[in-house]
Amino acid sequence: MKPTAPALLLALAALPVLAADPWGDADPKHGRELHDKACVACHVRLYGGDGSKMYTRDGRLLSTKLDILQRVAACNSQTHTGWFPEEEAAVAAWLNQHYYRFTD
Repeated sequence: MKPTAPALLLALAALPVLAADPWGDADPKHGRELHDKACVACHVRLYGGDGSKMYTRDGRLLSTKLDILQRVAACNSQTHTGWFPEEEAAVAAWLNQHYYRFTD
């Protein structure tokens, strides 16, 4: 079935919203709780201190909001945290708010 012109226009209109915040309206406060419970210990083991060097070190590989979300999803998978996509989104939203501050 071919999409209709109005359906295509509606889909195209949603693209800027998805590009702006790939995690939608996720709750960063909940993301911080999840992060503190599941991420900090591993990051401390890898980087020492409070683990925040994971996000602030020179040469970090993340440069967009989507990169953050993809990295959180990869960590969730690798560590078997068991988060649902909306929980990954909340963690990504908190990381961006607290460390990265990417605007687009």
